[in-house]
Amino acid sequence: MSVSAAAIPEKLFFKIGEVCEIAGVQAHVLRYWETEFPMLQPQKNRAGQRTYRRRDVEMALRIKELLYDEQYTIAGAKKKLAGEQRGPSRDSGQLAPVRPPGRSLQRPPSLAARLGQATNSEGPAPPAAPANEQHPTLREIARQLREVLDLLDEGDAEIAADQAERK
Repeated sequence: MSVSAAAIPEKLFFKIGEVCEIAGVQAHVLRYWETEFPMLQPQKNRAGQRTYRRRDVEMALRIKELLYDEQYTIAGAKKKLAGEQRGPSRDSGQLAPVRPPGRSLQRPPSLAARLGQATNSEGPAPPAAPANEQHPTLREIARQLREVLDLLDEGDAEIAADQAERK
């Protein structure tokens, strides 16, 4: 892991100001990069604010590295990133891992609804369990959250591929 990646806090979402601070660039620079680099496409929340995920922050750091440290032009950095995404990985020289066929872009059922169905079918909710009995439930929630993140990543990859085909 690079030094830059280690400096990214362990959070699910980042606001544009946080990403600016991590990357050391101003907000207008990040917004410009979003127009130039299709692989940097943060989602917007209901209020219209950009919400960056960890991979978006890593991509912003990689773009900054290519432009500022390695002195690539915008066009050169685009080509380099496109090659990195579909070609061999930079460090190992091996082919990038093949992802399974893309899933549909339909929203997965909400975790709250799934847990609500489980508790409704079992009757009234039991009293709060001691901490050691909550671990399996927390592990299941974490597993389901990872599934949701995988679905989001796959959907983003499909969107990026569609955007690349249109160009």
